[in-house]
Amino acid sequence: MRALPMKPMPLPDHPRAVRSFVLRAGRMGSGQARALHELGPRFVLPWQDAPLDFGAQFGRQAPVVMEIGFGMGDATADIAQRFPEIDFLGIEVHTPGVGALLRQIGERGLANIRIVQHDAVEVLRSMVPEASLAGIHVFFPDPWHKKRHRKRRLIQPAFVAELAHRLAPGGYLHCATDWEPYAQQMLEVLAADSLLVNSAAGYALRPEHRPSTKFEARGLKLGHGVWDLLFRRR
Repeated sequence: MRALPMKPMPLPDHPRAVRSFVLRAGRMGSGQARALHELGPRFVLPWQDAPLDFGAQFGRQAPVVMEIGFGMGDATADIAQRFPEIDFLGIEVHTPGVGALLRQIGERGLANIRIVQHDAVEVLRSMVPEASLAGIHVFFPDPWHKKRHRKRRLIQPAFVAELAHRLAPGGYLHCATDWEPYAQQMLEVLAADSLLVNSAAGYALRPEHRPSTKFEARGLKLGHGVWDLLFRRR
C-alpha cells in the first residue's frame, strides 16, 4: 500500500535561537501516515500564540501532564492507557513520531492524549498557562555529548524556570536520562531552581508510572546506567 502524503507542521525560522533538536527526515510508514491523515485533525492541536484551554481541548476537567519529546510515543501511550483519568499533552517535532503515537491512539482507543508538533520551548511559553500542569515528563532527551553542543541541552536554568512556573503547586517534574554527565547537570540545574524541591536525596528510583523505553534498554545494553530525577513544585 502506498503511504499517504505527509504534511508536517512548519516550524518558524529563528536563526539566532539555539534549539535542542535537529529536524531529520525520518521514514514514514503507511500506518503512521494514515493515522496522521485520519486522526491528526482530531488529536493534533495547531500551534497558536495564545494559552490553551485544556478543558475545551480535552472535553473535560482533569489533571494535565505534559511530555516533551515523546519520540515514537510508546511510553506516552502506555502511561495514558494506564491512567485514563489524566489528560496528556505530548510535544514532538518529528512527523514519524507524531504518526506513530496517533496510530497507537487509534489502535488502543485512547481519548486522553493531544499532540502539538512544534518546538517545546515555544509551546511552553505561549500555549501552556502558568500553574496549569499536574506534571511534566522529559524522558531521555538528546544528551548532546560533545562539549561544543552542550548549549543545546534542553535542561538549562532558563528553561527549567519556565517549566517550574507552568506546574501547579505540588505538581511534579520527572526527568530521565541514560547519560551520566547529563544526569549530573540535570540534578544541579533542578536543585538550583527555587520553586522546585527534590523528592529524593539525589536521584530517584524509577517511578512505577514510567515504563521502560527503547532508549533505556539501549543504554543498559551499552553498559550505561539510567538516572531518574523527580522534583515537585513548592
